[in-house]
Amino acid sequence: MHDIWNPWHGCVKCSEGCDHCYMYFLDAQRGKNGAEIYRTKTGFRYPLSRDRAGNYKVKSGEQLRVCMTSDFFLPEADPWRREAWEIISQRPDVLFFLLTKRPERVEKCLPFNWGDGWENVFFNVTCENQRRADERIPILHSLPFKHKGIMVAPMIGPVEIGQYLDEGQIEQVICGGENYDGARPCDFRWVQSLSRQCRERNITFNFIETGTNFLKDGRRYHMPDKRVQSEMAHKSGMSFKGKPMRVLLTDEFGAEIPQSARYQPYFGPQCESCGSRPTCNGCARCGRCTNF
Repeated sequence: MHDIWNPWHGCVKCSEGCDHCYMYFLDAQRGKNGAEIYRTKTGFRYPLSRDRAGNYKVKSGEQLRVCMTSDFFLPEADPWRREAWEIISQRPDVLFFLLTKRPERVEKCLPFNWGDGWENVFFNVTCENQRRADERIPILHSLPFKHKGIMVAPMIGPVEIGQYLDEGQIEQVICGGENYDGARPCDFRWVQSLSRQCRERNITFNFIETGTNFLKDGRRYHMPDKRVQSEMAHKSGMSFKGKPMRVLLTDEFGAEIPQSARYQPYFGPQCESCGSRPTCNGCARCGRCTNF
């Protein structure tokens, strides 16, 4: 996918949300072990890659989701992280979406010139249940980042975060159910509650997918097809666009890049009913959607 940057691959399970990790499942499907951690060869410098004309492949204004098959703050990645920060600093025109289950490690892993944060880094913590929300969000609030969000995925229990949202630091909340082998159920009432908490505070909420096992009105729905999951999440009407996140992206000389000059996502017909659209970087036009 064009909006993912995996400078390293592999991870160590550290909490309840990791029990049925999608990365471990997909690696096993290829005969690999998700616990094997390594620096990627061709992907490490992806944000700096250029086309034949010398232009960056990742356009100004795009969002890159970082370490979707690992954790940016994984201890085993300590030898590689400094170079990754340098790459991020060279693309102040791109928004980097960082997600971690290890916020307690973040402060000591920041670059020396971090200051009170970089505008092009959007920092998120995973809060799969109430225990992890109460553990990780206070740490999130204590860290120096310009932009902060919460990922409730896989959602394996009800989560009350109103008290944390009231502090005014959280700009976006995303949630979704669990997938693949051993997927635990996601209850629609949990999603409704989380959506309501965000709406009451005008904070963007995105319900991206139901998960394989979805509970609604006393019935259990088994939906292994992720496209169906996404469509059902969209049809639920739970997603909500709150106050916009204003991100200052600049060129290499520090001049702000106006909205008109930033990457404009393309959304095809297949995107109209996708649950992820509110927070998506757009379609890569890879041609894999055969139904449209």
